[in-house]
Amino acid sequence: MFDRELDHLPPEARWREWMHRVEATIFAAQEPVGREVLARIVGKSCSIDLLIDDIREELRGRPYDLVTVAGGWKHLTRPAYADAIRAAVGASERAVDLTQSEILVLMCIAYFQPITRSELSSFFGKEVSRDLIGALRGAKLIASGPRSPTPGAPYTYVTTREFLLEFGLDTLRDLPDFEALEDAGLLSKEKLLAGDIPSGLASGESDGEEEPESDVVEDSLS
Repeated sequence: MFDRELDHLPPEARWREWMHRVEATIFAAQEPVGREVLARIVGKSCSIDLLIDDIREELRGRPYDLVTVAGGWKHLTRPAYADAIRAAVGASERAVDLTQSEILVLMCIAYFQPITRSELSSFFGKEVSRDLIGALRGAKLIASGPRSPTPGAPYTYVTTREFLLEFGLDTLRDLPDFEALEDAGLLSKEKLLAGDIPSGLASGESDGEEEPESDVVEDSLS
C-alpha cells in the first residue's frame, strides 16, 4: 500500500519527501494538476498550499516556476526566457490560431457570459456569424451555456477550461480589466461599444435564430 503519511520519517524529511512527490507529479503531468490529485500523495495533515509555496521558493531564480492554471498547478518556463527558447527550438505552435474577429468575439464572451449570438451581434453592431461561433467551438474555447430566458430560448455561450489553459488563467477572475487591455493596445472599449470592428464578423450564414446544440461541454464556466 502507498504510504502517504510517512510517519516513520522525522518531520523535516517527511516534508521534503512530500515536496518531491508533488513537484515530480506536476512535472510529469501534461495538464494542470488539481488539489484533489495532490492530496493522494501527501499526508492528511499536509497543507498543499504551504507545500507549493516552499517548492516555488526553491524555484526562485530558476528559469521555470509552478503556476496556477485552470484550477491546478503546472510547470511553466518564465516569460523572460521566451526569446532564448524560440532561438533554440523555434516558435512553438499555439494550440489555437485566431483571427482578430475571433479574438474580439471570444473576449466579449469571456467578459459577458452567458451571452447569445444575437446579443453579441447587437453589442458589435453587426452580425456575428454561425461560422465564427463554430470556429471558436471547434477550438474548444467556448461551449453552449444555459438557454436564454428571451423569446425562443436561444442557447448562450460560455468559455471553457480549454480557454483558461490557452490563455494561462486560473479562473475567470484573472481576466484583465478593460483598462489593462486598452493600455496594452489589445482592446478598445470605445471601439467595441461603437461597433468599430472588422467586417469579417459577418462572414458565412447569419440568418435566423440560434439552432439547438446538444454537445454541451460539462466543464464550461459561467
